Amino acid sequence: MKQLILASGNAHKAEEFAQLLGTSDFQVHSAAICGGMPPVEETGQTFAANAQLKAGALRAAAPPGAWLLADDSGLEVDALDGAPGIYSARYAGPQATDAANVAKLLVALSEVPTVRRTARFRCALCLIDPEGRIHHFDGTCEGRISHRPTGSSGFGYDPVFIPDGYDQCFAELGEVVKAQLSHRARAVAALRRTEL
Repeated sequence: MKQLILASGNAHKAEEFAQLLGTSDFQVHSAAICGGMPPVEETGQTFAANAQLKAGALRAAAPPGAWLLADDSGLEVDALDGAPGIYSARYAGPQATDAANVAKLLVALSEVPTVRRTARFRCALCLIDPEGRIHHFDGTCEGRISHRPTGSSGFGYDPVFIPDGYDQCFAELGEVVKAQLSHRARAVAALRRTEL
């Protein structure tokens, strides 16, 4: 079985990726197996570039023969020319809370009518194989931004993101539905379809 190390020290995220990868040939570990995730300055101008920076940083600490996987993701709003984009987690400032980010987003969209509030969650994965080859995978979940936050499940922009085909936001639909539709699930599905 291939050893896959996730460029994150978050054990919950490692479990999530293990579930998404399902019965693949990968045994998923967090970066804790390498002594923790090295610090990374996310200077890339795209999600893919930042994911590659994370995977590359982990490669220096990883054991030989390991596969390395990093992800970067966020929200793109069409009426805001793709913002908050790569700045999704810090849209309202470097130490911004989820609530502050959502509040800033709703203010920015306050004059935008429902029909123009289209948006998507995007996830970019970067996989580095044991030979150092770099593979990129992308997944999106299309939807729209509501006019006010609702629901108590999820995190980030979940209280204002309504996926296409639904009338409720992710924070109301819950984790099971979100996992089926999510940008991360779709990016992992693209990885699984690839012969590696």
